[in-house]
Amino acid sequence: MRVFITAGASGLGRAFAEAFLAQGAQVAIADRDAEALAQFSDAHPTVMAFEADVTDEVVLSAAMAKAKDALGGFDVICANAGTGGPAGPLETLDAQAWRDCVDVNLTGAFLTAKQAIPTLKAQGSGLILFTTSTAGQWGYPNRSPYSAAKWALVGLTKGLAMELGGFGIRVNAIAPGSVEGERMERVLSMEAAARDVDPEIVRAEYVQGVSMKTWVSAEDIAATATWLASDAARRISGQVIAVDGNTETLR
Repeated sequence: MRVFITAGASGLGRAFAEAFLAQGAQVAIADRDAEALAQFSDAHPTVMAFEADVTDEVVLSAAMAKAKDALGGFDVICANAGTGGPAGPLETLDAQAWRDCVDVNLTGAFLTAKQAIPTLKAQGSGLILFTTSTAGQWGYPNRSPYSAAKWALVGLTKGLAMELGGFGIRVNAIAPGSVEGERMERVLSMEAAARDVDPEIVRAEYVQGVSMKTWVSAEDIAATATWLASDAARRISGQVIAVDGNTETLR
């Protein structure tokens, strides 16, 4: 299996890469964080690693072309890059911060898929896997740019699955809930600051909104990714799979 992952050097992307590697896949990653890439490469020297920002079509296209040539094609494209964006009431948000959030979360996914589709069509097979969020399934107060972009990814998943199904290409999305780790800690701090409350209050609200009363791990999300890429999921397309402990409400 040949896998390309954006934002693959840390967080969910790294968990995806390591899960696919554990199954014997050939993996290439792209990430805009040079330090994280260096750390990943130290741990996994056989993995092709490219410094690339998903919002830069020229740089991303070059990285994906090199990965395609080295791998001989793609079986799985994990369009995973994302950013939390600004927090606060909509009327207080900076317009450029809104654009930046949507650009990474939505336009970056579009550009990744755009570059991969010709190769997948020529093969007559492949999986495009977007990373959305339960914020793209529920209302999310004080995080409207992020929520709007993740809702849009659901629409992209559904429409693209219909476009590409006849070519033997599947398109799905994973919607993580609250994932343990540094990124979620930053989100808690940002939301707490926007609301002028203690971060532990925000943490408790997140947990309370999940019926299983727990967060999920990056490994939980990665396990779903490898399953969706497996033959067991060969007839699953156009779906958004939530891995969240059953989010009931984000507040």
